[in-house]
Amino acid sequence: MKFIHTLSSLAITTAMITSLSACQQAKPENPLLQESGLSLNAPDFNKIQVSDYLPAFEVAIQEQRDNIQKIVECQEPATFENTILPLEESGRLLDRVSRIFFALVEADKTPELGEIEKKVQPMLTDLDNEIMFNKALFTRIKEVYDTQHDNLQGEDQKLLEETYKEFVRKGALLPEDKMARMKEINLAISDLQQKWGDMLPDATNDAVVWVDKKEDLAGLSEADIAQCAKDAESRGKKAPYAIVIVNTTQQPLLSSLDNRELRKKVYEASVHRADGTGKYNTYPIVCEIAKLRAEQAEIMGYPNYAAYSLEKTMAKTPENVYAFLKNLISQYAPKADAETKAIEDYAKKQQPTANGQEPFTLQPYDRFYYSAKMKKELLDVSDEEVKPYFNVDSVLINGVFYAANRAYGLTFKERTDIPLYNPDMRAFEVIDKDGKTKALFYTDYFRRPTKRGGAWMDGFQKQSRQWNQLPIIFNVCNSAKAPEGQPSLLTWDEVTTMFHEFGHALHGILSDCQYNTLSGTSVARDFVEMPSQFNESFASIPEVFDHYALHYKTGEPMPADLKERMLKSINFQTAYALGENLAATCVDLAWHMLASKDIPTPEQAEAFEAEALRQVGLFNNQIPPRYHTSYFNHVWGGGYAAGYYSYLWTEVLAVNVADVFAQRGALDPKTGQDMRDKILSRGNTGDLMQMFTDFTGMTQPDASSLLKARGL
Repeated sequence: MKFIHTLSSLAITTAMITSLSACQQAKPENPLLQESGLSLNAPDFNKIQVSDYLPAFEVAIQEQRDNIQKIVECQEPATFENTILPLEESGRLLDRVSRIFFALVEADKTPELGEIEKKVQPMLTDLDNEIMFNKALFTRIKEVYDTQHDNLQGEDQKLLEETYKEFVRKGALLPEDKMARMKEINLAISDLQQKWGDMLPDATNDAVVWVDKKEDLAGLSEADIAQCAKDAESRGKKAPYAIVIVNTTQQPLLSSLDNRELRKKVYEASVHRADGTGKYNTYPIVCEIAKLRAEQAEIMGYPNYAAYSLEKTMAKTPENVYAFLKNLISQYAPKADAETKAIEDYAKKQQPTANGQEPFTLQPYDRFYYSAKMKKELLDVSDEEVKPYFNVDSVLINGVFYAANRAYGLTFKERTDIPLYNPDMRAFEVIDKDGKTKALFYTDYFRRPTKRGGAWMDGFQKQSRQWNQLPIIFNVCNSAKAPEGQPSLLTWDEVTTMFHEFGHALHGILSDCQYNTLSGTSVARDFVEMPSQFNESFASIPEVFDHYALHYKTGEPMPADLKERMLKSINFQTAYALGENLAATCVDLAWHMLASKDIPTPEQAEAFEAEALRQVGLFNNQIPPRYHTSYFNHVWGGGYAAGYYSYLWTEVLAVNVADVFAQRGALDPKTGQDMRDKILSRGNTGDLMQMFTDFTGMTQPDASSLLKARGL
C-alpha cells in the first residue's frame, strides 16, 4: 500500500541543518553532527555508524532545548522575528538526525537500530511535551498571534497560523491537571507505537509459509519459484521454499497458485498474523492506543478522536466523510455482488466440487485465482505474459522519469558517487529545465527482512528557501528482487505503485516554499495523496507506456494487441479493490468514532470490527478489508488514524486533475508548469481547496468521476 512516513511533532518536523558549528564543537567526530561535504549535504552512509545515532540525538535534543530557552528568556515584546522564526529554526539539527535515523528504522531495521529506537522515542516525546506545554513559550506565540496576525502576509502569516494552532491542538490552553494528563497520554502512545513497530514486522516475517516440494508451487512462474527459494534462503531455510507474507490481506501469489490447500494456508497466515492465533497479538496494543486517543479528544473537548483529528483536514468532520463513503458504498455494493457471482459461477464450472463430494463454494483465498483465470480466458492476458515488459529499470528510467521530464521539464542523472545505506539503492540528481540542480532522489525498491511492508516516500532533507536548502527525497517499495543475473520484473500493480510514490516525491522535489514547516508534503492527510494518485495516471498514457513497456530481452515494445488487452484488463473486476479500501476505511473510522468508555477489550476487538462492517453494509467474506485491525499499520503505527479515507477522497481530486491534463494534452508542458505553480510547489502555504480550484477551475471536486475512472 502506498504510504508516507512522517514525523508528527513540530519539535521534529522543522528544517534540516545547514550550519552546525556549535555541534561540531560538541562532537566533531560524529558525522551526523557536521556537514557531510556531499551534494546538498546528503547523508554520508560510508561514515555514519550505528553507534553515532544515540549521541547525535542527545546533542540535537539539548540544542533544541537551549534554543527554546533563549526564546523564552527574550526580554523584548514577542514578535514574529524574535519568537516564531527562532522556533522554526530551533530543531534543525534534530530534524536532520531524526530523518536519517528513522529512514533506516523503516527501511533497514537491524536489531541494533531497534534498540536505539526504544531509547530515542521516549526522549523525543519528552521533548515534544516540554515544548508544547511550555507556558512561557506559548504566551509569546499567542501574543504574536493576537497582535500581529493581520499585519503579516503570505507564508509568514501561514507559518504563524500553523504554529499557534499546533500548540492549541496539543493542549497549550488546557488547565494544569488536563495538561499533565495529556503529557502522560503522549508518552503512553509513543511507547505503545514503539511496541507496535517492533511486533508487527516480526509477526509478518513469522507468518511466512514454508513449502517442502516444488510441485506444491504449481501455477507459479519459474521466476516466482526462484524468488520463493531465495526468500527461504534469506529466512533461515526451514524448507526449500518460502512464501513471504506482504502487508495487505490478500497475497499476490494467490492469483496463480494451483494448490488450493496451500492457498488457504497462505491466506490464513496473512489474516491471522497478529490476532493472537499464533504467538503474536497486537490487539492489546490496538485497544489501548484507541482508548488513549479517545481520551485525548475528550480532554480537548471533542466527542471522539475522529472529530478531533478531522478538524484540520479538507473533510472537516466525520459526518462529511461518512456522507462521502455512503454515496460510494451505495453505488459500489450491487457491482461487487455481481462481480462475486460472476467469479463464483466461473469457478464452479472449473471446479464443480470442493473435495470430490461437497459442492464448491468460493472462498476469499480462491477469488484472485479464479479472477485471474477468468481474465485470461475473457481478455487473453495474464501477469506472466506482461511482466517481461515491466523491467523495474525501464519502468523507472523510461516511464517514471520520462513522464516527469515531459510534463515538468525534469531530467535525472544517476550519481554513483553518493553513499547509500543498502546496495540495492540508487541515487539520482534531479536537474530542472533551467539546468540547475533541483534535488537528490533515491530509490529503494526491493524487499528484505529488515524492511517494513508497504511503499512510501520521505526525505532526508526538505526544501526551504530560508536556509537555501534543496530537497533530498527517497521512495521505498517492496518488490521482489530477482536472483543474480535475472531481471526484476513487475506486476502492473507494482508499476503503478512506483508511479504513485514518485508522485509524492515530486511534491517534495518541486517544493518552492520559504519555510520547512510548510514545504513539500506538509499538507492535510486528505490532500497529500492527490499528487501521488494523479501521477499514477501517467503509467497508462500511450506515449509513456510505449516508452517503458519494453521486453527485457529484446527491447521491443509491447505488441499492440497485447497492449490493448493489457490496458483493457486494468479495470477488469475492480469492485474488489474499491471494496477492500472502503472496508479498511470504515474499520479505521469505527475505532476512532468511539468514546473512551466504549473501546472494546482485546478479546472483543475482532467481533467489533465485524459488527462495524455489518453496520455500513461492508461485511463480506469475499471482500475483506485491505487491512484487518490487527495489522493496520497506517492507523496504529503511521499517521492515518481516522484518515485512511483520504486515499478515496484524494482519488476523486486526482481524477479531476487528470481530466484537466487529458483535456489540455496529457504531457503538455504548459499544463505541467501550471500544476507545478499552483499545487506541487506550494506545500501548505495556502488554502488547499483553493489550490485545487486554481488548477482545475472547479469550486468543488466531482465525486461522480471516481467510479467511472475505476471502470464501475
